[in-house]
Amino acid sequence: MATADPLRIVHVLRAPMGGLFRHVRDLAESHAADGHAVGVICDVAGTPGYNEASVEELAAVLPLGLRRVKMRREAGLGDLFGAGNILKVIKELQPDVLHGHGAKGGVYARALGSLVRAERSRVARLYSPHGGSLHYDPNSRAGKVYFRVEHMLERLTDHLLFVADFERRAYAEKIGDPTCPWSVNYNGLRDGEFDPVEPVADAAGFLFLGELRMLKGPDLFLRALAALRAGPHPGASAVMVGDGPDAAPVRAMAQQLGLGDAVMFHPPMKARDAFALARVFVMPSRAEAMPYVALEALAAGVPIIASAVGGVPEIFGDETSALVTPDADTLTRAMDAALADPAALKAAMPGRDTLMARFSASAMAANALAAYRKALVRRAGHAGANSALSSVS
Repeated sequence: MATADPLRIVHVLRAPMGGLFRHVRDLAESHAADGHAVGVICDVAGTPGYNEASVEELAAVLPLGLRRVKMRREAGLGDLFGAGNILKVIKELQPDVLHGHGAKGGVYARALGSLVRAERSRVARLYSPHGGSLHYDPNSRAGKVYFRVEHMLERLTDHLLFVADFERRAYAEKIGDPTCPWSVNYNGLRDGEFDPVEPVADAAGFLFLGELRMLKGPDLFLRALAALRAGPHPGASAVMVGDGPDAAPVRAMAQQLGLGDAVMFHPPMKARDAFALARVFVMPSRAEAMPYVALEALAAGVPIIASAVGGVPEIFGDETSALVTPDADTLTRAMDAALADPAALKAAMPGRDTLMARFSASAMAANALAAYRKALVRRAGHAGANSALSSVS
């Protein structure tokens, strides 16, 4: 449905993967469907774990297209070359709104948005951390550097959009209370994602689904499974779906723990296809923001055991047996209980109506659009009461 006063919106992110990309995809598709001109700038293809199938699907519906520019994971001199290329794309697309996602996307959107604004554009600069640099220890060398940079970039930020109140609290603790406008905008699901998924006949007991890197806890998952098989549940089995920088060490660990026949590895696939492969989804992450995969599993009627990190408790509420600390012993006990009493775990899940009321894609898109418009009004006010909004020149 077309909308009055359509905007030109460009999202900037590095890695088209995981919940961050899902968030961007849903915002972009929803806003494009409502008549806004939307584009995306992200890293080039080739890195394991990038969801290239979804990237192609998204590119097909974006009025401003999807542009690929090489972006390094770690900060370095190569960022200067990448920044120059991204700046050229931004000037070509002439956005009213630049929305940066993740640490690298946030730097580019705000710093380069400020450069084009200096050239008489009033582009609104928004930032969603999605965890990003907020995962760093504030006492570490890297943390001190990143948080100093984030503090400096806040001056170039027109609005902060957090995907969980946890993220907002982490920002305040590690960087300081925001001095620019901010709001919390939860990740949301489409209506069809609330249809239940039934497990296949030979479903495994447990599922790990996500990026294979230690931050997500695949090592904890394997150690817990090994403990179950060595103790009360010698037939316990699992499926691990995903790829990432620690894929080789994770596969090697499975062999070292004697789990060669107990764990089946699969490349990345659609979440709902993965949910059918097991009876309980386990998310043993050491850190999260507001993970889409947890919402997707619950909406599909799949019981979850999850680490009580980041915004995960905001999904479940204060009192639930489904949340655990991210360590192998606690995880083992929770997985043991799930096998012993599946009905009790299922009863601990939030209800479908509760999930739909708080975590819908339509509400997420509407909240983001409201933030965009407020930021543009604010920019216009800074430029002078009689100045009209303009695109990047």
